[in-house]
Amino acid sequence: MIESKKARAIGSFVPRIISWNTTFKCNLKCSHCYINAQDKPSSRELTTQEGKDLIDQIAMVSQPILILSGGEPLLREDIFELASYAASKGLRVTMGTNGTLIDDKKAKDLFNVGIKKVAISLDSSTPTIHNTLRGRQDAWQQAVEGIKACIRNGIGVQVNITVTQQNYDDIDNILTVSKGSGVRDFHVFFLVPTGRGKNLSDISPAMYERMVKQILKKYAHSDLVVKPTCAPQFMRIASQMGLETNRWSRGCIAGLSYCRIYPSGEVTPCPYLPISLGNTKHEQFKDIWFSSEVLKKLRDFDNLNGKCHSCSYRQVCGGCRARAYGLSSNYIDVCGGLHKPHALSGDFLAEEPWCLYQPVDKETSTTEGF
Repeated sequence: MIESKKARAIGSFVPRIISWNTTFKCNLKCSHCYINAQDKPSSRELTTQEGKDLIDQIAMVSQPILILSGGEPLLREDIFELASYAASKGLRVTMGTNGTLIDDKKAKDLFNVGIKKVAISLDSSTPTIHNTLRGRQDAWQQAVEGIKACIRNGIGVQVNITVTQQNYDDIDNILTVSKGSGVRDFHVFFLVPTGRGKNLSDISPAMYERMVKQILKKYAHSDLVVKPTCAPQFMRIASQMGLETNRWSRGCIAGLSYCRIYPSGEVTPCPYLPISLGNTKHEQFKDIWFSSEVLKKLRDFDNLNGKCHSCSYRQVCGGCRARAYGLSSNYIDVCGGLHKPHALSGDFLAEEPWCLYQPVDKETSTTEGF
């Protein structure tokens, strides 16, 4: 059902997934890290009590999936306390980790505090490339052991793969290696030029398109769940291929049903879009979520610029708002912090720069909630 944007209440947009970067501290030095993680925590990070206050604020709005991320969240001493508290408030708690710190004991601890699924990054089917990207020589082996430990102890694993020039032709092999360990769920991430990722040579738009088509064609009816991520045009491509798209909500969900909490409490539309909407230390999450002018603009698809504005797929795709911002700001270095809405360096409503599709007709229908 398509409704006029004027008839659609702001409250229709409810957070269903929230990613919380719980710490800057990490034991790896990944070349594509969007948060520019370091080898020690920052004094700006939310304290245990502030973290619990954040969880309370989220629970007042909805009961989303809460992804505890980092940095490396397992380096935060109170991470199990925070996970347990979030689960007690009805949030569905998961974790995004590099997997290198997970053994059987740690996996049991994760399970016991209510974490039933983790996402572990694996960027190659062989150690060399993964270790080079992750900045440590034993990173691949430890990640694989972490995957196996989770599965042995009843924790579901989603393997995250970031596509780069180095592993573009290795994706199927990564899936095969992971499948052998019992993994059935994969997210294939496409690079967004933020954090340290701005220094990497991205694959071309044509390579993006080809990769998405290959993934959808090969795995649409597979026993594996393989989803392109940070490539919202996959919804357009799936539709053009005649595939059923009801299993997915929308290509880009930044600010619609998804947001990120920075280690110091700032809320941003997604981890790759470094615009601070407000800080939960000083404002209530519900006020930020429902009152942010940036989020209001994202939720009105008539605001999209360039070919995204006239595209007939804008409601199911929307283009990557983070990539639009990153490229329109000339790969600006955001490692030093977040940008304030009144001093933005790029256009988060710009057309998706990595999409090859050229719209033929102007779309006249308006916003649906997701």
